[in-house]
Amino acid sequence: MSTPSEYYRSLPPVSKTYGVACLTATAAFYLQVYDPWTSIALDYGHVFKRLQVWRLITNFFFLGTFSFRFALRLIIIAKYGVSLEKGTFDKRTADYLWMLIFGALSLLVMAVVPAFSTPFMGPSLVFMLVYIWGREYPNARINVYGVVTLKGFYLPWAMLALDLIFGAPLMPDILGMVAGHLYYFLTVLHPLAGGKYIFKTPLWVHKFVAYWEGTQINAPVQRDPYAGVAFRGRSYRLNGNQTRTPEQAQTRRETETETQQPNSPEGEIAFRGRSYCLGDAH
Repeated sequence: MSTPSEYYRSLPPVSKTYGVACLTATAAFYLQVYDPWTSIALDYGHVFKRLQVWRLITNFFFLGTFSFRFALRLIIIAKYGVSLEKGTFDKRTADYLWMLIFGALSLLVMAVVPAFSTPFMGPSLVFMLVYIWGREYPNARINVYGVVTLKGFYLPWAMLALDLIFGAPLMPDILGMVAGHLYYFLTVLHPLAGGKYIFKTPLWVHKFVAYWEGTQINAPVQRDPYAGVAFRGRSYRLNGNQTRTPEQAQTRRETETETQQPNSPEGEIAFRGRSYCLGDAH
């Protein structure tokens, strides 16, 4: 059984960062460091009239006060978000990050309509993860609260029904499902139906991920040996781009032949190492 620190280190970067940011935002509110409704809540009046543009981002980090529903949303990030990032988006961190960014932009557009606007769109973004996970793993067996077992495809609908029974607002869940279906349609359903795949992760997202985490397998950016990990290796940078002409290769083989000892068995190279030479002197 892994320790909490080992579990934390095993989490993929995007889900870990988002989960920690949401936990920090709620903890700071609990400690009365700030008032989220007056400082980070989504309010287009403050965004355009007072230029408080940070509200377009910060509202996604507040998942509510400490409660059962807050814990459930963190569990969704830790389970279904991590499952997507490690499974469907394995070694495609930039694509996973772009999925969240697209979901956030879609929710911001929908929030322009007063009937769909909520101060904090984080719960909708989290429910988007549930919807996409259910579409990616439709046959997975899920146990809901230890009461009923169903397939993954029906998970978002079951959670929507439970919110209805518990009297929770349904609008955040519905908006999350709409954003998730829009993303899934553009990336999966439309191309499968013969449509052209035009929904590509922007280059700036790939560059951002390459800077912090290293180049991904599908990244259209140059590999940077210093990205993500300091001193990844100078030998890769020096030798990775070396090219030799046939004349240079032939000259190198002739030089190596001349340095061989004429009487050594199997053409061993003299001075294979300083320690070998010094050892003979003794």
